[in-house]
Amino acid sequence: MSLAPRWAALAAASVTVLALTATGCSSDSGKKSDAKSDTKGSSSASANGKASPGSSSSSGAVPVGAGPQTKYAVQQQPAAGSCSYHYTADKQPLPDPKCTPGATNPKVTQATIKETICKAGYTKDIRPPVGVTGKEKTANAASYGYKGPMRDAEYDHLISLQLGGDPNDPRNLWVEPPSPGHKDGAGPNNPKDVVETKLKTAICSGKAQLADVQRAIAHDWTTALAGLGIKDDGKKAVAKDPDDD
Repeated sequence: MSLAPRWAALAAASVTVLALTATGCSSDSGKKSDAKSDTKGSSSASANGKASPGSSSSSGAVPVGAGPQTKYAVQQQPAAGSCSYHYTADKQPLPDPKCTPGATNPKVTQATIKETICKAGYTKDIRPPVGVTGKEKTANAASYGYKGPMRDAEYDHLISLQLGGDPNDPRNLWVEPPSPGHKDGAGPNNPKDVVETKLKTAICSGKAQLADVQRAIAHDWTTALAGLGIKDDGKKAVAKDPDDD
């Protein structure tokens, strides 16, 4: 074979190799670009996705409940015997944080307090009927293993209605046993109710922020006032609405 045909064959082979190489790079580049695009899309969806109701954030936010309902239904309670009471050094009762972490009313925010909790009669309008809470109380007593007289225990909103607690979320309700010094058959004697009313006064007077109060009462009602720097004058505060928990 003469030199001319050989050079022509080599040139043709080189062109073919270059074309294949260029095609391969273009294909790989496209795949990498798509992968990056998918990754960004996934991250964006995660960042913009809203947490499901009741989920807690890493900042320690309290779960959010369903809020007031036109018609309440009896809510399922934790399994019998699955919850345990906790007690402070002076024997004040606290709920099990796993069973009763608290839950807030989404209708009550710092921006709406004047139209909700700071408005007279608000809690009365959103409270579930006894026909619902009575059944829940019986089931919750079994959850906590409460054996005392039912009339001496309060079916308590951990975050009270007057502090923007959810009306009927099972995470916000527990059978609260009586405090020390109680006389059997005398009915509930819970100093927690007094603390709640003082906290509401602090919110509505601008001395405390709603979210801070909700976190404090959900954590430990016995330390909520001190933890928020609210001075307790020792006077008994009376709720305007009966059973204003």
